[in-house]
Amino acid sequence: MRKLAAQLVTYYYRRNPLRIAQPRNFSSHSRADELALEQDAERKIGWALKLFFGGTATYVAYQFFPYMGDNLIQQSVSLLHVKDPLFKRMGASRLARFAIDDERRMKIVEIGGAQELLKMLEAAKDDRTRKEALKALSAISHSDEAVGALHHAGAIAIIKSTPGSSENVEVEKYKSSLLRRFQELKYDVPSSDM
Repeated sequence: MRKLAAQLVTYYYRRNPLRIAQPRNFSSHSRADELALEQDAERKIGWALKLFFGGTATYVAYQFFPYMGDNLIQQSVSLLHVKDPLFKRMGASRLARFAIDDERRMKIVEIGGAQELLKMLEAAKDDRTRKEALKALSAISHSDEAVGALHHAGAIAIIKSTPGSSENVEVEKYKSSLLRRFQELKYDVPSSDM
């Protein structure tokens, strides 16, 4: 700033050589006060720029990366339509993570995620795929309404017909917890089949 002011004064006096005036210091502040004032102004402008950048980044992230929105749940359900078991497992794993409250569980059921998980479980050829499908169904089953929808979709018969796994204990754990959940809500699961 000072250099710019000095250049302007020099330029002004070169153009008008008839007026010879001495620059006067009208400021009542000392040099230290001026430096402190400049540093304070730079700090405030820096915070304003940081806030502007943060707000812009948040807006862009919200528009382009809706992490927990309906779009990601729909994408996860669409992964269940793919033939590759890896993508099916990824979709089921994502749905299990999204099923954290009754609203999201019912959203998964409404867009067809529960039915697709049951189809995935029925067609699964390996224990890892069965485990992810059962894990997602178990996460969805924490909602009473979702359990009712699973029952109407024929989940009990599909879960009972799922082959057991001697290698993967989690498959049996999720299977028994789902059947227990149906029994708790008085759906037709005989206790001897558990």
